[in-house]
Amino acid sequence: MKKWKAGMSLAMSAALTATMLAACSNDNANSNNSEASAKPGESAQTDGKGEASYPDKLSYWVELDGDSAASLTNFDEVGAYKELEKMTGTKVEFKHPGGDSAQVKEQFNLMVASGNLPDVIQTNWLTVPRGPQNAIKEGTIIRLNELIDEYAPNFKAFLEENPDIANMIKTDDGDIYAFPFIRGDDRLKVYYGPIMREDWLEKLHLEQPTTIEEWEQVLTAFLNDDPNGNGKKDEVPFLLETGSVRNESLNQLIGGWGILSKFYQVDGVVKYGELQPEYKDFISTLNDWYNKGLIDKDFPAVDGKLKDAKITGNTLGAFYGFASGSIGKYMDLMKDDPSFKLAPVVNPSLQEGENAAAGQISATYPGEHSAAITTAAKNPEQIVKWLDLGYSEEGSMLFNFGIEGESYTMVDGVPTYTDVITNNPDGLAFKQAQARYMRTHFGGPFNQDVGSFLQQMRYPEQLTAIENWSKADNTIQLPPVTLTAEESGELASIMNDINTYSDELIIKFILGVEPLTEFSKYVDNLKTFGIDKAIAIEQAALDRYNNR
Repeated sequence: MKKWKAGMSLAMSAALTATMLAACSNDNANSNNSEASAKPGESAQTDGKGEASYPDKLSYWVELDGDSAASLTNFDEVGAYKELEKMTGTKVEFKHPGGDSAQVKEQFNLMVASGNLPDVIQTNWLTVPRGPQNAIKEGTIIRLNELIDEYAPNFKAFLEENPDIANMIKTDDGDIYAFPFIRGDDRLKVYYGPIMREDWLEKLHLEQPTTIEEWEQVLTAFLNDDPNGNGKKDEVPFLLETGSVRNESLNQLIGGWGILSKFYQVDGVVKYGELQPEYKDFISTLNDWYNKGLIDKDFPAVDGKLKDAKITGNTLGAFYGFASGSIGKYMDLMKDDPSFKLAPVVNPSLQEGENAAAGQISATYPGEHSAAITTAAKNPEQIVKWLDLGYSEEGSMLFNFGIEGESYTMVDGVPTYTDVITNNPDGLAFKQAQARYMRTHFGGPFNQDVGSFLQQMRYPEQLTAIENWSKADNTIQLPPVTLTAEESGELASIMNDINTYSDELIIKFILGVEPLTEFSKYVDNLKTFGIDKAIAIEQAALDRYNNR
């Protein structure tokens, strides 16, 4: 991918790093009408001159993230959108679905089924039922290719400079269906990995482990050698989170065996991890660790609050977490304990000197937070022009840093957050304070700026985490493939059954409730559920992606 600009140059980012270390529906009548309109599945007609005004108003459906909800009820309260209204004269009526992810999904499906659509819908279009190409075909959203060519000069220039990303955001038919959220810098893609108590390692004179064997040695020492120094055998060596193991973006620990839990590829051939002999070896190791007391005996029931309590209570030695939301959080909570130290360690492999085959990594185009224009919009060319601002330098600064003089100031040419973000007078956490002014890591149709991300890294350990976790190879990860409507429905049906079954059986294997001698039966059951068909669907989608 070619280098690209998102409000800050690489020199700016480098300078920032050095300084740190010394992101429901609306009645159609509410849309601003114009003569240009789009038929279902087609782009609107244009005058060929690329000239359009900004819309007077538009309706925009988007989920309200948790950090925003801490102090806001609607995105029209966000500083960046207030400033955008001043710049364009466009009044945006945001519609926010409520509830958890399942409820939001249900509201989306009901909205689409009703046909009562807003002008813009922001969601993960890669995961909508029957896929984005079907959404165009069925008349939910419009194809954007020609509109982008005519009315989105900033985004068009970005795609011309980054043809690999242009390929990612198209369907297999070549249709661009949404304005995407882009993570263009590698440092924005890796944010989750293994963490250990560095002070425990130091006390026991242990090096940071790099292999599965070394992990077992360290965890055994954590169990037996009283690293918290209270004279009690109350240490929990490792908190396993099986939901993260089976999460295709987090991939907790499993990459050390050269596989992923679900779908992955080897030289263009799609495989399913839980069918592989390596998966049995992986589960066998976890079962052995559990029997030896190296894994928290209550791991199936541990939630976020219990995890927090174990870490701040000085009893948990190793866990998986986030560079910002875990390392930063726990170091803040334990700032009055000078002995508390965290070490972000590399994703372990089986062989010394080798990198793990996979860890956590987000795609450059993760699919989520993408804004599509619906067929209800009467002025698509004007909305395209408005959305294009997110890819301009001025729009990028707004979405990544907020309002100059309020949420950031320029320091030696670098946009730098003010105390209203870093030390919020209302007691808001860093990300909650950001949410008042900008979209940055909350997502939306713009390029995320690495400089904004790096300013969340207030501790050297957080930057070390990005460096260490980025060492995983990750070439076995699947790219953002798209499915046909038929494939999407069939795959969802198969995987719903498999996931329900596997989520239960994997825990039983680890606990020893289900003996590993039954693993071949487990594989046979996956095939009965239709896993071979699911693999064939993913293979066809990958082949189409590679042939684009």
